Amino acid sequence: MLEKIDLKGKWQFELDQQMKGIDECYFSRNLKDEMILPTTTSEAKKGEYKLEENMGYLTDPYLFEGYAWYAKEIIIPKQYLNKTIKLTLERTRISHVWIDDQYVGNCNSLCSKHIYELSKYIIRTHHKITIMTDNTAYPTKGGHMTSPDTQTNWNGITGEISLIIYDDVYLSNVKLYTDIHTKSVRIKGDLKIKDTLKHNNEMVLCAYVIDEKETFEKQKMQIKDERLDWLYYLGEKAILWSEYTPKVYSLVIEIEKQGECIDRSEYPFGLREFKAEKNRFTINGNDTFLRGKHDGLIFPLTGYAPTDVESWLQIMQTAKLYGINHYRFHTCCPPKAAFTAADQLGIYMEPELPFWGTITSPLDEQHDEEMHQYLVNEGYRILDEFGDHPSFVMMSLGNELWGNKEVLNAILGAYKNYDNRHLYTQGCNNFQFSPCILENDDFFCGVRFSEDRLFRGSYAMCDAPQGHIQVQPPSTTHCYDDKIRPTMGVFHSKNKEGSIEIQYGTGIKTVNLIESEELIPNVPVIAHEIGQYEVFPNFKEIQKYKGVLEPRNLQVFEKRLSKSGMLHRADAYFKASGKLAAACYKNEIETAFRSHELAGFQILDLQDFTGQGTALVGMLDAFMESKELITPEKWKSFCSDAVLMAKFPSYVCELNEVFKSTIEIAYFRPEIVHDARLKIKLLSQEEEFYTEIVTVGDIAAGHTVLYELAIQFPNTLEPRAITLTIEINNTDIQNSYTLWVYPSLMEEINNEDEIVTTSLEKACEALQVGKRVLYLPEIKNNTHSIEGTYCTNFWNYPMFRSISESVGKPVPIGTMGLLIDYKHPALKYFPSEFYTTPQWFDIVCRSNSTILDGIISAPIVQTIDNFERNHMLGLIFEVKIGEGKLLVCTAELDYLQDSISAKWLYYSLKKYVSTETFEPKEKMALEVFKRLYQK
Repeated sequence: MLEKIDLKGKWQFELDQQMKGIDECYFSRNLKDEMILPTTTSEAKKGEYKLEENMGYLTDPYLFEGYAWYAKEIIIPKQYLNKTIKLTLERTRISHVWIDDQYVGNCNSLCSKHIYELSKYIIRTHHKITIMTDNTAYPTKGGHMTSPDTQTNWNGITGEISLIIYDDVYLSNVKLYTDIHTKSVRIKGDLKIKDTLKHNNEMVLCAYVIDEKETFEKQKMQIKDERLDWLYYLGEKAILWSEYTPKVYSLVIEIEKQGECIDRSEYPFGLREFKAEKNRFTINGNDTFLRGKHDGLIFPLTGYAPTDVESWLQIMQTAKLYGINHYRFHTCCPPKAAFTAADQLGIYMEPELPFWGTITSPLDEQHDEEMHQYLVNEGYRILDEFGDHPSFVMMSLGNELWGNKEVLNAILGAYKNYDNRHLYTQGCNNFQFSPCILENDDFFCGVRFSEDRLFRGSYAMCDAPQGHIQVQPPSTTHCYDDKIRPTMGVFHSKNKEGSIEIQYGTGIKTVNLIESEELIPNVPVIAHEIGQYEVFPNFKEIQKYKGVLEPRNLQVFEKRLSKSGMLHRADAYFKASGKLAAACYKNEIETAFRSHELAGFQILDLQDFTGQGTALVGMLDAFMESKELITPEKWKSFCSDAVLMAKFPSYVCELNEVFKSTIEIAYFRPEIVHDARLKIKLLSQEEEFYTEIVTVGDIAAGHTVLYELAIQFPNTLEPRAITLTIEINNTDIQNSYTLWVYPSLMEEINNEDEIVTTSLEKACEALQVGKRVLYLPEIKNNTHSIEGTYCTNFWNYPMFRSISESVGKPVPIGTMGLLIDYKHPALKYFPSEFYTTPQWFDIVCRSNSTILDGIISAPIVQTIDNFERNHMLGLIFEVKIGEGKLLVCTAELDYLQDSISAKWLYYSLKKYVSTETFEPKEKMALEVFKRLYQK
C-alpha cells in the first residue's frame, strides 16, 4: 500500500425517500444538505422526527428507510494516477458508487467491507465521488444485522471510508494458517503485478514476525509467480494463543525491488488450534468449556455496532469480569474491531450468517436462488475478511433454521473445504423439535434431542415441556448427561412425524416434522440460549437513553404501572424479580457445569435484550452496565473456568436430618492446583458454627469429586437460614448456598377468638362477630386470581402470550416472583428474604394469587405481575372487615402436609393471628371480600 486517503468528514448529503435519485441522476447534481461521516442518518437527525411508540423495542425517532446520497470532491495526487486505487466502505448497507457521472457498481454485503476498484475511473487529480446507500432492497431480511429489535435498520456508513492506493506490485487475499506443533504460519495469497513487471527477477518477498518485545528472524523468498504459498517458522519461543495467553503477533511482509521496500503490509495472527474432540472442545490440546453469551449487536446510544477497538475492549472486558470466554453472534457478524478486541482478550468468537429462515433446494417450489446465493457468498466474505483472527474459532449458518438438510450439509462442506481454520455448524437450534446432526457438523447447538430430552433449564409455554428450573423444586443435583447421551435402558424416544406450529422469531410458523430414531450426538454439544429469566423494568434506566434510540416502551410501561397505583413499588419489583432471576441463572449455569456431556452454553443473555416485546433478561442492562443485582465476583463463583459446587437434593432441610452434600469441581484451567485444601463453613445469622478444612490433593482439568460432606445441624427451636460456603484455599475458587432449616416439631395453637378455615361462609360469619380469621381459600374458589409459579417469567410475557394464543397452547403464567415484607410479624417463624427463595417453592406452586387491583396497596407477600397486566396480586395479605380481622393466604397450606416449609408458614400465620400484634391497617368491605372468592 502506497497511501491511504481518509474520506471521513463533511459530505454533501440528501435523503431520497421516494428512491427516485437514480432515475433523476442525483449523482450529477449538488446535493441539498451536508452530513459528517461516518454516522447514520438517525444519529445525524436527518429526516422527520416521529412520535410513534414502539412497545416491542426501542424507538428510532429518525428512522429512515430509502436511499441516502453522499457526495464529495476528491483529490488524487498526480503521481498516483496510474496506480491501483480502491474505495473501502466499512459497515454500510447496499451501496452504489459513481465517479463523476460514471457508475462504478454496487455491493450488498451486510457483514464485510464494500471494496470498489476505481482505477479506470480516476483519470485526473480532481473527481467527485457519489455514494448511495439503500436499506430497503436486501436479498434477505438480515437477521439482527437489520432488526429493530437490536441494532435497528439504520442507513449510513459507520466505519472506515477511505481510498487505498497500491503500487505496481502488492499483496492481495492473504490468509494465514498456523500450526501449533511446528510453531509456523503458512502464508497464502495473491501477488498483483503489473504486466510490465511480471518477469522482473529483481523483486524479493521479505517476511518477519514482530510483537511488542521482539522481532523474529527475517526470511526472504524470490518472487516467482503470482501465487504466494510460504511457510514461516517462528521457533520454540513462540507463545500459543488462548483465553489464558491471548498472544497476538504481527506478520510483516515487504516487497523489495533492488533492495528498496516498495510495499509493506502487516497481518495480525495468533498460533492456536481450536478443535472438537468427541464430546469436548480443546484449545491447543487442552479441554475448554465455552461460557458463552448471545450477542445481537445492541447499542442503544448509536443504534449500530462500534467499529473502534477501544469500544469493543470495554464491552468484552466487562463480559470477562462475569466469566464469559465465548461470544455467539445471533444472525449477525460484528465488525473487525470486535475480532481485534477478542484477539487481545482471549474470547472465542462465533459469527453467524445474517439469516433466520428456511434453506431450500432449487427443486423446492418456494426456492429463492438470489437469496440463497447471497447467503452462501456472505459466508465466504466473512471468512475472507475475518478468518485470520485467532478469536474466530467457530461459524454458524443461522438461527433456528429449517429446510433442506442436504443443502445445509453441502454449504458446510464447501466452507470447510474453503477454510479449515474454524469449526462449523448447520445453525443454532435448527429444526427445533426434530433436530439432526449433519455429516459436516463439527458441533451441535440446541436445546433438546427429542421432546423429553431437554438440556436447558427453561422454555416458553409454547415449547413445552418446560425446564427443570421452572417445574422442579430448586436443588443442585440436576444433570443433562442422560439427556444428551442416554445410557442403554434409560429411555428411548423418537421424534414424531407430522406438522406442528412453532415459535418463529416473534411469530409462528407451520413446519413438517420427520420421524427419526433417537439421536445420539457424536460431536460436542452446546446448550442454546439458556436462561431468559425476566427482570421487572428498572425505570431509573430511562435517563441513560441520551443517544439515537428512545425508550418509549419503558416510558409507557412506567405510565401503566403508575395508572395501576403501584409505581411506588417499581424499584422493589425490579430488585426482587432480579434477585430471583440471578438465583435461576446460578441454578442453570451450575447444571451445565455438572453435566460432563455438555461442552458449553450460550446464555441469553448477560445483558438485556431491547426487542421482541422488550426482554429484560440480563444481569446487565442494555448498555452492558451492572443492574447491581449480583456482583461480578458472585457471578463468577458459578460461571468461570473453575466452578466449585455442592450437590444436595434440596435447599430445604429438617434439623433432625444429617445434611449430606457431594463437593465437586469443574476445572478447566491449564495449571494444576497442587495439594489443594477445601475449606467448608456453615454460618447462621453471621455466626460461624462449623468449619472444616480438608486436603483434597491435586486439582487438574476435568470434573472431580473432592469430598463427601455429612453434618448434623445444630439444634434450635426456630427455623433459620444457614449459609454453606466452600472454597479452595489460596485461590479465587469459592461458592456459597443458603439453606432453609426447620425443626420438626412446633407447638399447638388454640384460641377461641380465632378461626382457621377454607370456607368463605365460615370466614364471613366469624368476621361479622369480630373474630380473627385465617382464611385459606381453595384454588377452585379463588377464581379472581393468577396461578402460582416459582420461577420468574420466561423472556417476556407479551411476546409469548401472543404466540401461545396463536398456536393454541396454554399462555404463560407471566409472573415474576414474590415481593415479601420479610420483617412482618406474620412471618416471624418463617424466615425469608424480600424476594423468592427455595422454601417458597411448594407454597407458591399450590397457590393462586388473588387479583386485588384497587383494593389492597401492600400485601404481606405479593406476587409480582408483568409490565403488560400490572395486577396487584396478593399471596398473603391482611385487612380489617368491620370489627373482624382477616389474614388471607392463597396457598393451600393444609394440603401440603409433606412440606416442612409449608407447615412452618402455616404455623407462623396461625401464631400471628393469635397475637395482639395482629392489627391490619387496611380495610375491606365484607361484600368486596365475598366477591373475591365467590364462584
